[in-house]
Amino acid sequence: MMEISLIRHGKSQFDDKKRVTCAEFESWVDNYNASGVHRQANYPSETLLKSTSSNLLITSDLKRSIDSAAILHPEGITITHSLFRETELPTLHAKHFPIRLKPSTWAVLLRLLWFAGYSNDCESVSEAKGRAEKATEQLITYAKEYESVAVVGHGFFNRFISKELQKQGWKGKKTGTKHWSCTTYTWSD
Repeated sequence: MMEISLIRHGKSQFDDKKRVTCAEFESWVDNYNASGVHRQANYPSETLLKSTSSNLLITSDLKRSIDSAAILHPEGITITHSLFRETELPTLHAKHFPIRLKPSTWAVLLRLLWFAGYSNDCESVSEAKGRAEKATEQLITYAKEYESVAVVGHGFFNRFISKELQKQGWKGKKTGTKHWSCTTYTWSD
């Protein structure tokens, strides 16, 4: 039996919640991407089990993913690859949006625009889904070699991978959305 576990990274150390303009939000995203994660006293038992028992641990090239994997399994065999990065948010022309909103509000608005087809300065939804197909194929290749692999990744991109795994007949439940959540998909011959 092969298994692929999808783990969401921990909560970012960058938690600046002050209102920003759309132009300032771009810098906010850069700071978020450059930040590590908070350590916790306890981690979900399923997440710890799957991260430490997997024969291969994979991360994106974003710091929060790499740091989360190091916290969960410091001695694990880890591969880091940009293929597993989070889906990016589009940018808006700042002069058209001088209003100040919370970063979480900008993220929701831009994500909704992205799903509606707006992808200025980032990959489109269809390109992200294509990347998820490639990532899923890579994970299946790793699973054939290592039997058990875990990816410490990101919320939206993990969901895209989850859908691809299910399309290909892998069994598992809906991917969790909370930080440190873990969902495992299995394949039996």
